Amino acid sequence: MISLQVELTTVELESLRSEIADLEEKEAHLKAQLEHLDELLRSARLAGYLFIRTRWTALPGEPPIDDADVDDWLPRFVVLHGSCIFFYLMSTDLSPQDSTLLSDIVEVGPLPSFIREDEHTRYSFYILTRHGLRYECSSISEIQVGSWLAALRTDCKLESNTTALKDLS
Repeated sequence: MISLQVELTTVELESLRSEIADLEEKEAHLKAQLEHLDELLRSARLAGYLFIRTRWTALPGEPPIDDADVDDWLPRFVVLHGSCIFFYLMSTDLSPQDSTLLSDIVEVGPLPSFIREDEHTRYSFYILTRHGLRYECSSISEIQVGSWLAALRTDCKLESNTTALKDLS
């Protein structure tokens, strides 16, 4: 049996210790993200990825903007939890990028479906806040859009949730 002995310099040893500490810190951060996501999904009423774009309501006398050719739909992980709707950049993010109180939502409804460059039909809906902020949301799943419309209408006490499914037909 051959015995091999490796000797490390102090600098090499400290470098390895530093690398191990960095990896342990990264592991702790990833565990925190996973635990956060697990808790979020367990307690959320509805959660999932939607394509989102935001618009502001035109001011009185302001001409309408035709932005049909603008492709600014961004994927966001959206969570309906408690009295808020949260918008995360990714499902693993610890903090939302944006949020809106359900009590600030004055209207939700379907938008016309459309086809993107990937040739998939996108079903869409909007969420309008009393501040004039309009979230436009889309998905390739008609069922997912119907679920969001129904849940938002129920939780915001806007209309009966059976209307949401009829709107998509």
